[in-house]
Amino acid sequence: MEAIAKYAHYLETELQKLDFPATPGNLYDPLRYFMTLGGKRIRPMLTLLGAELFGTAGEKAIHAALSVEIFHNFSLIHDDIMDEAPLRRKQPTVHTRWNNNVAILSGDVLLVKAYQEICKQATEVLPELMQVFNQTAVEVCEGQQHDMDFEKESTVSIPAYIEMIRLKTSVLLGCALQMGAIVAGASTADQQLIYEFGQHIGIAFQIQDDILDLYADPEKFGKQVGGDVIANKKTLLLLKAFEMADEQQSAKLNHLLTVQNTTEKIIGVRTIFDEIGVQAAARKIMDKHTALAMEALAAIDVHEEKKQPLLELSDFLLVREF
Repeated sequence: MEAIAKYAHYLETELQKLDFPATPGNLYDPLRYFMTLGGKRIRPMLTLLGAELFGTAGEKAIHAALSVEIFHNFSLIHDDIMDEAPLRRKQPTVHTRWNNNVAILSGDVLLVKAYQEICKQATEVLPELMQVFNQTAVEVCEGQQHDMDFEKESTVSIPAYIEMIRLKTSVLLGCALQMGAIVAGASTADQQLIYEFGQHIGIAFQIQDDILDLYADPEKFGKQVGGDVIANKKTLLLLKAFEMADEQQSAKLNHLLTVQNTTEKIIGVRTIFDEIGVQAAARKIMDKHTALAMEALAAIDVHEEKKQPLLELSDFLLVREF
């Protein structure tokens, strides 16, 4: 964990250097607030480790790494508005503390800041970095739209759900790693392999997030436990439940989706999930994508010792409690 600890400290130091103007306060104060709430900083860490994997000091990819983190935070601010989420990292979301309009505009500025940061990378790699970053930014928006569309659709297939989380969540992890590889001058083939590693880890990561949303310790999770259930979100757990449920269980689930009492709803849904064995079924899909990620990483022809930080980070992501 030595490389991870070193880069974690380095990233926090560099993030603290982000400079937001004093005025207008209602535009920049929310960004100062949100960017200091913490977070796992997984995505920028992946960019630094992606560069190091291919023989380049992670510090040389710092601007690409910061751009990924800034973009991620922009997407969180806007997602929280769309999800009407009250908490993020155990603190009030931007739209809750200020209002929706402030959160939208502040998020917009943060997106521009992401582009300003990536443009600080060396000019010889900038076109390739921008191509990957722009494609990913579009895909993240597509994933969010699919997620919102699913709220209005009566049935959603599990493959459609996996594709949605691939776009909404995992492509940014793949992008983060690939940008580090680009800075390091990795071959196109190795860039694709490290991207695939990140993409499948990202899918597994999101499935773990779906599980934690209902089963996490509230003190550790940082968000409202059961938030997906309250919002009737079609997570992998709910889709698997309807796929595996008998007629009586399906009827109970459908009734619970109409219940307004949040405590009754969360307890009822979790009870049915436990009866059916939904958590184990979701973990089986999660394990499949973890295995695909490991296959991609194994195919990269670098010394195994250089892969160790990525393996350690993957272990953390997939066994976390928050």
